[in-house]
Amino acid sequence: MRLQRFLTCLLVLVLALAGVSSHRAVAADAKTLVIGTAENVTSLDPARGYEQETSTVHKAVYDTLVTFPAGSVDKIIPNLATSWKVSDDGLTYTFTLKDGVVFSTGNPLTSADVVFSFNRMKNIKSNPSSLAAGIDSVSAPDPKTVVVKLKAPDPSILAVLIFTSFAVMDSKAVKEHGGTDAADADKTDKAEQWLNQNSVGTGPYILTKWEQHNQIVLVKNPKYGGPAPAFDQVILRDIKEAASQKAALEAGDIDIALDLSADQSASIKSNPDLKLYEGPSAFVFFLLMNRDPKIGGPVSDPLVEKAIRLALDYDGILKLAGGAAVQPPSVIPVGFAGTLGQDKVLKRDLGAAKKLLADAKQDKGFSVDMEYWDTTYAGVNFSTMAQKIQADLKEIGITVNLKPGTLDVTLPNYRDGKEQMGMWFWGPDFIDALNYVEFLPDYKVGKRANWTNANSDKEIQDWRDAVKVEVDAAKRADLFGKIQLYLQDKGPWAPFLQPGVQVGYRADLKGMAYNPIWLIDPATFSR
Repeated sequence: MRLQRFLTCLLVLVLALAGVSSHRAVAADAKTLVIGTAENVTSLDPARGYEQETSTVHKAVYDTLVTFPAGSVDKIIPNLATSWKVSDDGLTYTFTLKDGVVFSTGNPLTSADVVFSFNRMKNIKSNPSSLAAGIDSVSAPDPKTVVVKLKAPDPSILAVLIFTSFAVMDSKAVKEHGGTDAADADKTDKAEQWLNQNSVGTGPYILTKWEQHNQIVLVKNPKYGGPAPAFDQVILRDIKEAASQKAALEAGDIDIALDLSADQSASIKSNPDLKLYEGPSAFVFFLLMNRDPKIGGPVSDPLVEKAIRLALDYDGILKLAGGAAVQPPSVIPVGFAGTLGQDKVLKRDLGAAKKLLADAKQDKGFSVDMEYWDTTYAGVNFSTMAQKIQADLKEIGITVNLKPGTLDVTLPNYRDGKEQMGMWFWGPDFIDALNYVEFLPDYKVGKRANWTNANSDKEIQDWRDAVKVEVDAAKRADLFGKIQLYLQDKGPWAPFLQPGVQVGYRADLKGMAYNPIWLIDPATFSR
């Protein structure tokens, strides 16, 4: 008996030591959730961060006035606000805040914190600020009431306020670390560095560490007023390649793999230790062609841009992407109200493409530099897709020079409008077709192609301005239809792919719910 007991103890000790030495010990820890993702974070300050993984973090550590139910975008529900009223003219939204909410600092939530958070985001004038462009003012008539006044009626405003850059922060704590919501906050705010390592929200988790291109660490918020999350700690690990994420998931090093490719689905499904979420994504992959002739050269010509759209082998691209991928007829994703039907998608026509190049006096051929982020994202390997596009355009005499790069180099070039041609993707900031007005002249993505009021038609400008304020559903649909057909004919974009979503996770996890804004909410999971 003593020998048997000794051997049993020895076996337990060996297994324990083996667990300590294994990465799986962290992933299998009932109190830790490990997520593998291709990190694309540039800032964790809600007023500055704008990428999808940033929203995953912000969803966990902050709250917004309103939100979506888990795994659904078909209705808008209260979050920090218990209710809201809309004025008859559609210009004023009055929100009533929940009672008893406190920040992770212990300070109570008041309407002044909402006003500060919204104004700081707007006045820092970073990428998220465009979402607040339609807001005229935010005020706090009393500690539990927030009044948002718009410059013009906006049928998408509640959907806009769900985006995580409208996260409500503890204004006192942010100010103590150099934050300000003043009109010159873009020059005077000094809180970003601190907010990249700390959070001051009302969400279920607290940010404790960001090691860029390594990991982001969240821990449970002891002052959270809602149901306590199942995991004490959440770790987001930067794993660039889909193959590496799959291997880590199979080995048990991670619990969730966010960026699997379609060709990995079968082996995930056949593994009893794993589960797979599959469905259409809201990402649209597109080519940007710079409208500034000094930068774009030949691709600044709308005739050349249309030739490029007609030269792409869309069927081949879909086969390459695999899974639930679809061809978007425009920059607005399939599935959104207002997008064109599949009967309107572009078809490859090399003859028409070559004629357009001849009309543009470019039939002798030319070369163009195409920049892109060297990674796999949303299951799409950028390098593989770039080579496919390079081969497609070669058939009409265009030589594409591939220029892969790291995110910290390619993203600023894209945002600053410096790319001759770029391959990028867009995920929605809010679930409404109005989000895609950003691709039109003088708006955020339009400016990245240097497409402005100065070099665009009045027709597209008029449609853009009209659809921004149109509340009649039929009239909105008509305007969006005209805008998308215009983009197919004369726009500086070539939308070519809407990939499927493949998220792999350990079979012992419950609570998987996909959302096109924040992907997953760590607080919904349990083991």
